Amino acid sequence: MPKSKRTKTVVLTQTDKKNREHKSAFIQQVRDAVDKHDTLYLFSYENMRSNHFKNVRMHFRDDEESASRIFLGKNKLMQIALGRNPEEEYAENIRQVSQRISGSVGLLFTNKSKNEVEEYFSSSSSLEEDDFARAGFKSPKKVVLTNDMVTNHPVSMVEQFRKLGMPVDVQNGKVTLVNHPNDFTVCHEGETLSAESCKILVHFGIRLATFQVNLVGRWSSENGQFQLLD
Repeated sequence: MPKSKRTKTVVLTQTDKKNREHKSAFIQQVRDAVDKHDTLYLFSYENMRSNHFKNVRMHFRDDEESASRIFLGKNKLMQIALGRNPEEEYAENIRQVSQRISGSVGLLFTNKSKNEVEEYFSSSSSLEEDDFARAGFKSPKKVVLTNDMVTNHPVSMVEQFRKLGMPVDVQNGKVTLVNHPNDFTVCHEGETLSAESCKILVHFGIRLATFQVNLVGRWSSENGQFQLLD
């Protein structure tokens, strides 16, 4: 096994004591995970949803001694913990993982076999699920509501629809589009969705986002080998 580089001192400046201690503790947790696990996977994700990602956490929840660990959401600290160059890296060649920590990514430390881990990520249907978009999401397509879609809603929704910017009224006891009698465009392809547009999409059950998790690379503590998987 390559020699581990465990004597690195991390300097965190311009933070208060509590924040500095929190960051140092996180870095140590990542490094402890390096020491306790055979393999480190770097994974990417899109449209993160905690209710979907919990399936991944549950799958890798083993007994306490061999439990896998997952870290995400603190890219800079994960880079510091692993080390970004040969002089800083905490273990042999682990900088290859650190240098690829960018955007929506996370770390999975595990003692499970290579085949078990990679088969799970390649075959599990729970790692790709459609979901409702959130504000700031760029729409992959144009969404248009027809009058028939609107009339299916109870008249009690009229005021709520109006607040969301929909031109509606009650006619003959039904919710109806006005001024735009045939349809109402919620968004165009490539348009950044507002909070109001997202709420409209939820009301009409239109899911534009897709939660996805994919493996990017694998690092082995046995020989320090790193391999891209994506």
